[in-house]
Amino acid sequence: MTLSTSISRVSDALPLVASIDDEATESSLKEQKQQSKLVLRRLSPNSEPRCSIESGNYTLHYLISEGVCYLCIAERSYPRKLAFSYLDELSKEFDRSHGKELGSYRRPYACQPFDSFIHKTTRLYADPRTAAASASAGGGHLDKLNEDLQDVTRIMTKNMEDLLWRGDSLDRMSHLSTSLRDESLKYRRTARQVNIDALIRKWAPVGAIVFIVLVLLWWRFW
Repeated sequence: MTLSTSISRVSDALPLVASIDDEATESSLKEQKQQSKLVLRRLSPNSEPRCSIESGNYTLHYLISEGVCYLCIAERSYPRKLAFSYLDELSKEFDRSHGKELGSYRRPYACQPFDSFIHKTTRLYADPRTAAASASAGGGHLDKLNEDLQDVTRIMTKNMEDLLWRGDSLDRMSHLSTSLRDESLKYRRTARQVNIDALIRKWAPVGAIVFIVLVLLWWRFW
């Protein structure tokens, strides 16, 4: 399930809303919450709009929409499809209720009353089985799952250690270059196989004719 959620402005990492978590959650997620602040400071207009960052037994999922970052910390076993559907639902409601005033906020947590909607939506997505069943039945708020969110293979995945300590990037161009490199390797392998197949098709008849001639000669003179 999603354990903690925050909403921040991307341009200056200003926190706008944060879920009110109990003491046990605060204690168990202390490291991940510190990491989430570092992630927010790394974001820019060029950052990948959707990303999952693995951190120990948890995963940080974030979604950037209209200059706002929606970030949640979830158990690592929680389905990414539901995590991003949850964030997408928050983004739509937050944009509807606060989008026009986004640039006017100067103090942290100016939109804290929005936590009531976060709390209500978190409960809807608490049980992956119930959430998935509701989504497939098309009932309640979960019917807003859309096609691009369901394709989790398109969501960039990072490791927290690589991101924070090895200089890995959240930029979409970095992700694109990696994807292009992978596609290039795949293309080269495919092209090599196509060339081999073409050579076989080209020379196979000649080889067959030569083989038949050799057999006839052998049969004739031996």
